[in-house]
Amino acid sequence: MARKNLLAGLADPEEATPTASAAYPMRGASKTMIRSLDELARQADKFLEGEAVIEIDPSEIDGSFVSDRLEDDEEQFAALKSAIAERGQDSPVLLRPHPDRAGRYQIVFGHRRVRAARELGRSVRAVVKAIDDRSHVIAQGQENSARANLSFIERALFAKRLEDLGYGRDVIGSALAANAAALSKMVSVTSRIPESVLSAIGPARGVGRERWVELSLLAGKESNSDKIGDVVSDPSFRVQSSDERFNGLYLALRQSGKPVKKSKPSQKLETWQARDKQVTAQFSQSATDFSLKLKSKVAPDFGRFVAENLDRLYTEFQSSRRGR
Repeated sequence: MARKNLLAGLADPEEATPTASAAYPMRGASKTMIRSLDELARQADKFLEGEAVIEIDPSEIDGSFVSDRLEDDEEQFAALKSAIAERGQDSPVLLRPHPDRAGRYQIVFGHRRVRAARELGRSVRAVVKAIDDRSHVIAQGQENSARANLSFIERALFAKRLEDLGYGRDVIGSALAANAAALSKMVSVTSRIPESVLSAIGPARGVGRERWVELSLLAGKESNSDKIGDVVSDPSFRVQSSDERFNGLYLALRQSGKPVKKSKPSQKLETWQARDKQVTAQFSQSATDFSLKLKSKVAPDFGRFVAENLDRLYTEFQSSRRGR
């Protein structure tokens, strides 16, 4: 709790002093990632610009024809639902007239907002736009990649499902802001690991691309096929968190001939968001390591502000420990 309170104070817009972003230039992969997310957000917003927002009964709304999530983060959904209950739905969802069912609508993006409205028994604020399937999947991919915190494997499965539906790499790349090399790695992972196994593991939000590639290489070995089935069908597998399930299977395939043990999560993933929703942070924690990742247009400036105040924060941390 003390960690979150310290960050909450730093994120208060009335306390933080804005600085020019040019003063702290981002380079390499971080710069590319932030630019990609910002560009995706802008592209997704274009689908809503200049369109009328109307109220629609959620019972008239169906989901997208292609799924982009393995499972919802129930804690984050509960926070979203609570926020909508308290102050209403801030941003509209994008719907299109259902292509096969007259009088109904299909979600392009905003599934969780529709779910929250349905559970709260209130109307959905929505923009309805007649768009074709190609524009649908691009808009869905751009919105969710920019704002929905999809994990690597969720993005990879979305790419696979689009490819299975006949979409080319150009469309998939536009939807995910992914270049040819990134798409190739996504496809390689989903081609080696059966979708049923990926669904059993879940989103594994604390697991990055390279570890998924490693697991896929292990899963691609014929000698490991029976072991995969044994691990996934074990009753203890489903009661673990998604990250634990990934680690359990990964270790089982690496430790040939050794009994499978229930793995402990290598990291504990937490999420924090500023009250004005301008900054989102992810905490990756293990027994001896703690890392903080910021996602926002102002993330470079805010990150620098945190870095420049580490001495003060550490002093406050020591004082709080002495006061226990």
